[in-house]
Amino acid sequence: MNPLRPAILAAAGSSRMKNAITRIPVTAAVVRRFVAGEARAELLPVATALLESGRSVSVDFLGEYTTERAQADAAVTEYLSLIDDLAEVDLAVPGSHTDIPRVEVSLKLSALGQFLDRDGPAIAAENLHKLCTKAVERHVWVTVDAEDHTTTADTLQAVRTARAEFPWLAVALQTYLHQAEANARDLAADGTRIRLCKGAYQEPATVAYQRRSDVDASYLRCLDVLMRGAWYPMVASHDPAMIAAALTLADENNRAPGDFEFQMLYGIRDAEQRRLTAEGHNLRVYVPYGTQWYGYLMRRLAERPANLGFFLRALADR
Repeated sequence: MNPLRPAILAAAGSSRMKNAITRIPVTAAVVRRFVAGEARAELLPVATALLESGRSVSVDFLGEYTTERAQADAAVTEYLSLIDDLAEVDLAVPGSHTDIPRVEVSLKLSALGQFLDRDGPAIAAENLHKLCTKAVERHVWVTVDAEDHTTTADTLQAVRTARAEFPWLAVALQTYLHQAEANARDLAADGTRIRLCKGAYQEPATVAYQRRSDVDASYLRCLDVLMRGAWYPMVASHDPAMIAAALTLADENNRAPGDFEFQMLYGIRDAEQRRLTAEGHNLRVYVPYGTQWYGYLMRRLAERPANLGFFLRALADR
C-alpha cells in the first residue's frame, strides 16, 4: 500500500491544507484530469464523449457530510437536473439506449442530508426516493456510494428499504472493511446490484485491513461471491490482478461480457478502459464534477503513487 496514503488522507480532512492547495493558481488545470469541471455544462461534453467511445458513465455531483438542509435540497435539485440531462445525452448518442442503462448517477447519502441534526436519515431517505423516482422515468440507474465506516450500517439499511420499490438500486462495498465479505453475501442473496471497490478513506485497524495483500484477498473473496450470484456485478478496480481475476471468475461462472461490468475512474487508465471496451466488455467511467472536488482529489492521490506524481509534476512544471 502507498506509504504516503495516511498523510494524504489526513490532508483530505485538513481545512488548512485545503485552503493552501485550492489557492494555487494552477491547481484547477491539474484537477481537470480527474474532475470533469465544476458545472454541469462542463460535465455534459465529457459524458457525451465517453458514451460515443462505447463506454458507460456514472456521474457524481461532488459533495458529502452536508450540515444544512439548504445544501441537501440544492444537491437534490442538481441531481434531478443531472438525471434529465444525462438521459437526453444518452438518447442523442446512436445505439446507446440499451436494457442496461449506460447512464447512471452516483450519490452519497451524507450529501442528501443523512447527518442533519433533525431527522437526517429520514430526510436522506426521502431525497433518495425522489431521485430514484426520477431515474425510473428517465431510464437512468442510481448507485449509492460508500463513505467512511461510520456510515456503512445506515447506508446499507437505507438501500435495503429503497430497494423494496427500486430493486435495481445499487450500493458500493469497500473490501478493506472487515465486514465486506459478510455484507457482500447478504446483499447478493437479496439480489442487490453491487459496486465492488477497495476503499478510499482512512480507517482504523479495528474495522479495516491495513495491508494491501489483505485488502486484495478480501476483494477476491467478495468478487467470487458476486460472480456466483444471480445479479449484475460491477468490478470497480484499476488493478490488473483484480481485472484478470474478474475475467477468470466470469468465465468459470458462464458469464458473458454483458453479464457484468468493469468500472474505472475518469482520468485513470484510459487506454485500459478503451481496451476492455474494444473486447466487448461493459466499461463504466465514474465521472465527478462540482466545486467540492478537494476531498475527492485527495483520495485519488492516496490510492496510487502515480496519481500523486502526476499532480506534483504538473505543479512543478508550471
